[in-house]
Amino acid sequence: MTPENKTVTWGSRFFQRLTKNWLRVIIIVLALYVGLPFAAPTLMRLGLEGPAHLIYTVYAPLCHQLAFRSLFLFGAQPVYPLAAAGVESLGTFEAYAAQDPAYLAVYTPYYEQAAANEAVVDPERTAHLSAARYYEGNPQMGYKVALCERDIAIYGALLIGALLFSRVRGRLRPVPFWLYFLLGIAPIGLDGFSQLFSDPQIGLWPLRESIPAFRLLTGALFGLMNVWLAFPYVEMTMREAEREMDRKAAQQAGVETARARARERLQAWSEDVDAPRSDG
Repeated sequence: MTPENKTVTWGSRFFQRLTKNWLRVIIIVLALYVGLPFAAPTLMRLGLEGPAHLIYTVYAPLCHQLAFRSLFLFGAQPVYPLAAAGVESLGTFEAYAAQDPAYLAVYTPYYEQAAANEAVVDPERTAHLSAARYYEGNPQMGYKVALCERDIAIYGALLIGALLFSRVRGRLRPVPFWLYFLLGIAPIGLDGFSQLFSDPQIGLWPLRESIPAFRLLTGALFGLMNVWLAFPYVEMTMREAEREMDRKAAQQAGVETARARARERLQAWSEDVDAPRSDG
């Protein structure tokens, strides 16, 4: 077998395994992606700050990591919303963070810079939006998960949805687009954009800070609806690809069989030609 044929064979086998095990691969990837952010606060709690910082750093380009929009472990509260969110049953992020000199050391320069800029409408909020990205927590508050509340809900729901899909794969039809938009897109869009456009720097309407429950609910709906929409199509595509590979394999097997028979006939003819003949 030539190197080119070996490469083709290896690639075909890899793709064939992928078509059979794509859901398992996605479940493993999602489990790792949504699990590692919880490892960061656990490592902080154990005093292993180096590995924890590495996880925070790896996830930083993937999420804003704002402490007041993140889950916390091992502390007084599971979440610390801003005062603007109006969650009276929980202490505010501003109140807790103000007691931490480490946070104030990061917050103060941002506040001074924002206050000196006449274009900044709310220097205090602007400073929190900058400083809270880098704040990981303390023993009293606990330590934040490396993905924000909404991202945890989205990818956690994707993982749960993938596990549920494994029980109905091949039977579940894609969600109608109107239902996907109604339950998946509209809630997260309304919650996110109503907050975004209420920011004092934009000021289309009075300030609105979404509450943690809304972030988790809309993120979970978005994740589940994406599984319901996409996974049935992926399953159909993979099954079609698998049937096509089986068809090509059968054709190739037929070609190889025909070649083998041709070689056998050629060999038999060659032996017949070379056989000694009597003159009688």
